[in-house]
Amino acid sequence: MAAEPIPTEPPSLDDDPAFPLHRGGKLEMRSTIPVRNKDDLSLAYTPGVARVCTAIADNPELAYEYTWTSKVVAVVTDGTAVLGLGDIGPAASMPVMEGKSLLFKEFANVDSVPIALNCTDVDEIVDTVIRMAPSFGGINLEDISAPRCFEIEDRLRAALDIPVFHDDQHGTAIVALAALTNAARFVGKPLSELRAVVAGAGASGIAVSQILIEAGIGDIALSDSKGIIHEGRDGLNPVKERIAAITNRSHLKGSTEEALRGADVFIGLSGSTVHESCVATMSDSAIVFALSNPTPEVHPEVARRHAKVVATGRSDFPNQINNVLAFPGIFRGALDVRAHTITEGMKLAAANALAGIVGDDLTADYVVPGPFDDRVAPAVTAAVAAKAREEGVARV
Repeated sequence: MAAEPIPTEPPSLDDDPAFPLHRGGKLEMRSTIPVRNKDDLSLAYTPGVARVCTAIADNPELAYEYTWTSKVVAVVTDGTAVLGLGDIGPAASMPVMEGKSLLFKEFANVDSVPIALNCTDVDEIVDTVIRMAPSFGGINLEDISAPRCFEIEDRLRAALDIPVFHDDQHGTAIVALAALTNAARFVGKPLSELRAVVAGAGASGIAVSQILIEAGIGDIALSDSKGIIHEGRDGLNPVKERIAAITNRSHLKGSTEEALRGADVFIGLSGSTVHESCVATMSDSAIVFALSNPTPEVHPEVARRHAKVVATGRSDFPNQINNVLAFPGIFRGALDVRAHTITEGMKLAAANALAGIVGDDLTADYVVPGPFDDRVAPAVTAAVAAKAREEGVARV
């Protein structure tokens, strides 16, 4: 008779160093004033607080000076598109939202509150954010699936007079533009002469395409799972119809691989795979940004056999396209001047500031600064604040 197996204890979560770090969450709230005696209490709370409330009721603009709203951002998700994990729901999204708030604080001293909503309906999300907006100076939308994320951001931007920014779209786009600006400089071609192929027509792919067009790229073709997006293609949703109208001047059809023949730039945001043979068909001064995480569309070492500049979304390879280079400084700049929106000009200014940090140190492995470069947040903050004032969207 065979011996019964000896029961074993399941591995402890604490065997993974990520779990102890996250225990109890990564954030806490602290007071900014001492409450040591009854005099402090009477000023911080009743009766002194009533005088401040009355003044704000008479002049709502005073809330920006006498409450925290002018310096606090809501980090809002519904948990439907979390990192590379997909639709994992609001509870499971909280470690990521806390992480986002941690990055806001660490990189630009911006306070923020992670908020995971237990709803996915567009109307419900929009209504909920509008109702809580008086408590915040800005709204950072995070990890909301496409195409819903586009409508949610558009409607909130129209309804609110504070910055609304979907980082999955615009953070990625700003950093990608900064890196491509320097990559183009490295290969000796102006942006206006580059033909790019963007694989992936989700939130980031659409936004990257739009900002590259704003920056003056020569041509850009965007693909999804059905191939190159072009005017007249069956089954396009309204977002893809709009992007089809402003991209693909070469009138390409067919697959991503076909579009890569002779292309100067590949930007991958799709999670798909691009074979080395396709990269080899690109131009002699090819630029490859394989940004899907954790697995790039083409391994960077393989891409380097054919491309002059290679970037990824990973920290263990050169040229990381990391949103943390953008969103902390963008919100810091917008909050500092009490901007009532974030304009396309402010995004372009942020990208130019990022690109400028590299300066004369430009190499194939250094087209964008790293996340721990302490010049990044101040440069982006100053550029965004200046552009907000120039464009008339700043209150101070």
